[in-house]
Amino acid sequence: MSTMTREEIEQGLQENRFAPGGTARNAHAEVLAAAAEASGDSELFRDALDNLINSYLYSSESTKMLVPFARLLQEYDKDPGAFSKGDAHSLFWQFKWVATAISESPEIPLESATGWLDEMERRYRIAGYSERPVRESELWFADVIGDDERAERAYARWQAADRDDMSDCHACELNGQGHYAMLRGDDARALEIWQPVLAGDKTCAEEPHRVLATALLPLLRLGRFEEARAQHLRGYRMARGKESLLPSVGKHIEFCALTGNEPRGLEILAEHAAHVAPLANLDDRLSFHGGVLVLLRRLKDLGHGHLPAVPYEGVPRTVAELYEVLRADALDIARRFDARNGTTRVSERFLARIGGAPLVDVLPLGVRSAALPQPEPAAAPVAAPVPAPATDGAALAELVRRARAARDLGHPGSEGLWAEVAARVGTADAVDPLVRVDVADHRALAAARAGAGDAAALVTAVRDGYRALGREERAALSELRLASVAAQSGAAPGEIRELLAVALRAAEALEADEPLRGRRIALAELSAIRLESYLRSLEATDAHDHGHGHGHGQERAHGELAAELTAFVASYAQSLPDLVAEAEEMLGRIALSEGDPERAVPLLAAAAARAIEAGRPWQAVDPLVLRAGVLMSLGRPEEAEEAARSGLAHAGELTDAEQQAVVRLTLADILLERADAAEAAELALTAAHWFDQAGLTADGGAQARLLLARAYAHQHRNADAAEVLRSTLPDLLEHGEQQALAVREFLGDLLRELGEPREAAEQYLLAAELVKGWEDPRPQAGLAQSAADQLSEARLTPEAVAAYERALELHRLSGDAPVAEVRVLRSLAWLAIREEVSATGVARARTLMAEAAGILETPQGDAPESPELRSELAQTWHQLAQVLDRWVSVHVQEDDDEDEESGPAEVLGDAELTALRLEEVLLWDRAAGVYADLGGDHLAERFQCLNNAAWTERELGRPEAGAARLSALIEELRTWPEGSVPEWILPRAERTVAHLTD
Repeated sequence: MSTMTREEIEQGLQENRFAPGGTARNAHAEVLAAAAEASGDSELFRDALDNLINSYLYSSESTKMLVPFARLLQEYDKDPGAFSKGDAHSLFWQFKWVATAISESPEIPLESATGWLDEMERRYRIAGYSERPVRESELWFADVIGDDERAERAYARWQAADRDDMSDCHACELNGQGHYAMLRGDDARALEIWQPVLAGDKTCAEEPHRVLATALLPLLRLGRFEEARAQHLRGYRMARGKESLLPSVGKHIEFCALTGNEPRGLEILAEHAAHVAPLANLDDRLSFHGGVLVLLRRLKDLGHGHLPAVPYEGVPRTVAELYEVLRADALDIARRFDARNGTTRVSERFLARIGGAPLVDVLPLGVRSAALPQPEPAAAPVAAPVPAPATDGAALAELVRRARAARDLGHPGSEGLWAEVAARVGTADAVDPLVRVDVADHRALAAARAGAGDAAALVTAVRDGYRALGREERAALSELRLASVAAQSGAAPGEIRELLAVALRAAEALEADEPLRGRRIALAELSAIRLESYLRSLEATDAHDHGHGHGHGQERAHGELAAELTAFVASYAQSLPDLVAEAEEMLGRIALSEGDPERAVPLLAAAAARAIEAGRPWQAVDPLVLRAGVLMSLGRPEEAEEAARSGLAHAGELTDAEQQAVVRLTLADILLERADAAEAAELALTAAHWFDQAGLTADGGAQARLLLARAYAHQHRNADAAEVLRSTLPDLLEHGEQQALAVREFLGDLLRELGEPREAAEQYLLAAELVKGWEDPRPQAGLAQSAADQLSEARLTPEAVAAYERALELHRLSGDAPVAEVRVLRSLAWLAIREEVSATGVARARTLMAEAAGILETPQGDAPESPELRSELAQTWHQLAQVLDRWVSVHVQEDDDEDEESGPAEVLGDAELTALRLEEVLLWDRAAGVYADLGGDHLAERFQCLNNAAWTERELGRPEAGAARLSALIEELRTWPEGSVPEWILPRAERTVAHLTD
């Protein structure tokens, strides 16, 4: 059996402290603790125990910390003097974790748990610590055992006790205080207490992660839906994948289940499938699985119990199966707690939680989720079906009347009304034959719209049915539909024209006193115009395929169509405004296809106005939305917004989900361009929801989510934007190379702002791959540089160097990016001394800085020297001086710490250090001179250079020279106009002069 050396154990402990929390880290910590104990080195063993306790804390095995803590406490009792002040503080701090672990461990008897609390109180009192942490621990223990009076007393004493360095951080305390208010039924008070944490004013390693999850249901219960949505997006992002935050993940799953977002809940569950197995921490298990059970129960209730969920203990489970096994396990745990505590509190709270009802029908979250499949149909009953109760005759008559009125008006709701009529009519015998034909007409129309193969037969049967009942005006409409069905099915032009002629003759044959005769004739004429245009285009395509001209034929076809539509408008402008509105919309679209948007604008406006005049406002939505887009392209945003808002106002009665989505997305796009990001986000969110309802998640839904992410970014809600964008990224990447590039770069920017450099670099590099083959190297160069910046930020030095060198190569290929080249060279210079400030690294940095300066000092074509290039030159001198100062500082520190083993291999003498300092001063003076020439916009940089030079003069033994530099600047700045000098510069310069001359 091999043993570990002290150095190996120490190295292992160092690595383990920064490893991700979880069972792997815990297992490593256990091995290290055993090795440290075997070594016989008490100090090393104490360090290993401390590391093991901390490892357990940030995992789902936190209750395991009791054993190593007891061992560490024994070590302390044996020899308190062996513990440093920091070690002793850590031990007493861990007492609080142990108190929590005790209350979360039903196998620990109540008497033992109480004894641990008493021991904590005794030790804190002897050590001189405040009782504040003791009372907080007592509060949660009293709450879980159902002793509410004791809990109230403990809460009051907790709040009254002084804070000291053993108290939890403010964020954690606010979490506990708000949670206690929530348990007492005061959601508003809880949210008030949590506000500093939710706002980001009070944070720590696990806050606001936990508060964001706990606040979700109180926000929903108070109707604060927008806040709840935002906190879910932000909070889940923080909790995702963290083992110690599984209870928070469970709350996010529960939130999804209670807001109509069951698919999103299933996705989160799938992301944490590995943690659904039994967890060592029973309290965490109860909490996490409780949230999962809320979701599973909702899915069962919605008819999705048969869907696959996630495996449990290696066995695949359906939703229903997983629900049963988790529920049984959780109830067993809850009963074990109750048995230990002598109450039923844990079980009661758990059952109340998993039985929770939805708090809102649907709360759109913005993130993409796969739709659930349709529920399985119910099994056929074994017994004979019970006849449905007879439909009330008067009620059916009224429903039919409403359905016919809606149909005649062309109202979008007519389909729903006829579907209801069909459901009520069923197979009953005593139904008006005309109603039966009307129902058949509704079904035939639906088949025609869906392109069903039997559509023509269904429409023919309806026509014959109407004729048999003497309803020729309805039969004439069916004749027209037969022509449309033929065109849709790809019939020959001659056949379609013949059907159109039949339809027109049927309309003209109606009795002169038939009120609908004129409408039927006009509708037949408009349909003929529309279909004739389609037929001409087919014939023109055939002619083109046979070598005849195509472009002129298309222009002629457009001209003929426009002339026919114009004549139609003139004929029916007074009598049939709704049909004329259709014709004018078609004229507007023709103008757009011919590249004449100015002509289209009034035509689309007229179409919308006529539809409204005809009492059909829903018909105005499409031309208004189209007009809004045209006006934006013409640079008329105010009119565009007005048109889009009008479209939205008239969309209330639309039943088509895609139309509802498009009108909202159009207005959202306009508003975002006009810097109204808040309303744009709200509209984009609802647009995404409607696109999802229309089955267009990957198309319009992806564009709506992209706009939503942009709107969130405009509001500095970068976490929300990143979550939305990530969720729809696969869809957006399928929408062409240009959009894929823009989306990758946008996500990289968001991740950079969120302080996630590795992830940001990945997006920039993937974007760079997209443009790798482009003739213009500049896009790839910029992306490579952005990736390099983030790799450097992530301290991935070799990868950053490689990315910078690639960016430099590409910038040089473009030949027109001197500033970018210079910034890359400066970044490479700093990376040369990041890992170690050595002679080799400094020499490399010098070379790179000199190369950067050379680029800036070389004339750039015939253009005069630009202020930007001069500023970059000054910055290069400034940074070179800083590099040299780092090199000097390393040697000065080595002189001050001669006992340290680390330090430069090369030791510089006094003369070399003096020469370096003189060079620093020279470089800072040169940079300051350039900044002075550039004026007041660069005053801060100028002051920084002079200030650095002044302190370096002092190191050279010439403080008066440094003071003189700054004194001259002070005198100059006092002559500047009032308000032109930042307030901080003069006081700081004066303080520095005072220090130098003291």
